[in-house]
Amino acid sequence: MTRTAIVTGAARGIGAAIARRLASDGNSVGVLDLDEAHGAETVASIRDAGGRAIAVGANVADAAEVAAAVAKVESELGAPTILINNAGILRDNLLFKMTEDDWDAVLSVHLRGAFLMSRAVQAHQVAARWGRIVNLSSVSALGNRGQANYAAAKAGMQGLTKTLAIELGRFGVTANAIAPGFIVTDMTRSTAERLGVGFDELIAHSAEQIPVGRAGQPDDIAAAASFFCSEEAGFVSGQVLYVAGGPRA
Repeated sequence: MTRTAIVTGAARGIGAAIARRLASDGNSVGVLDLDEAHGAETVASIRDAGGRAIAVGANVADAAEVAAAVAKVESELGAPTILINNAGILRDNLLFKMTEDDWDAVLSVHLRGAFLMSRAVQAHQVAARWGRIVNLSSVSALGNRGQANYAAAKAGMQGLTKTLAIELGRFGVTANAIAPGFIVTDMTRSTAERLGVGFDELIAHSAEQIPVGRAGQPDDIAAAASFFCSEEAGFVSGQVLYVAGGPRA
C-alpha cells in the first residue's frame, strides 16, 4: 500500500537520505525544508529513481507554516501518515557563552518543530487508523560539552516520542526515536570548524572511538527509519534506537 510521508530537514544529510529511502520503499514523500528551493535536489533524485516527491518550504517552528505545508502535501500527494521529525540546527557554545537566542533557536526548531508537525500530521494518522512518527534524537541527549541547548532538545525528543507512543497507540500510530552517533554530514563538518580541526581529522578521530571502527553515514540512519516506518514494526513503539556503532559513540 502506498503511503505519504513528510520528512523535515530533508534537503541534505540525514533527512535527504531518509526521504530517498522512504521513496524507494514505495512511499510518496514531501521533502520539507526551510526554503522550498533547497529541497529540489532531493526531489530530483527521488523522481529520477521513479518515485513521487514534492518540495515544500516551511519553518517547522511556525504553526501557520506547518499547517500550510501539511495541507500542500495532502493536496498533491495524499494524506500524510508517516512523519520524520529531522529538522534541526546547531548553536554550540559553552554554557557561560551561550546566549538566550542560542538556546531558544535550538529548542524551537527541534522540539517546538517536532511538536507542531506531530500535532498537524496526527489528525491524518488517526483518521487512517495507521501512522508512523520517527523523531531524530542524538547520543548528545546523554550530555555533550558545548551543547547544553542541543543536548536538552535531543533528550526532549525522547520524552516527546514516548508520550506520543502512549497517546496515539490506540489509533494504530507508533512513535519511535533514532539517536545517531557520529554521522558524516554538513552538520558534523560545522562541528569540526567550531573545534578548529579538519573534517577528515575529526572523522578519523571519531572512528577510533567507535566500536565498529568507522563513522556513520546518513544511509545508516535511513535504514533504521525504514524499519520503524514499516508494517512489520507495528508492535514497536516508544523506543529509542541508538545508531552509533556501539553502545554509545
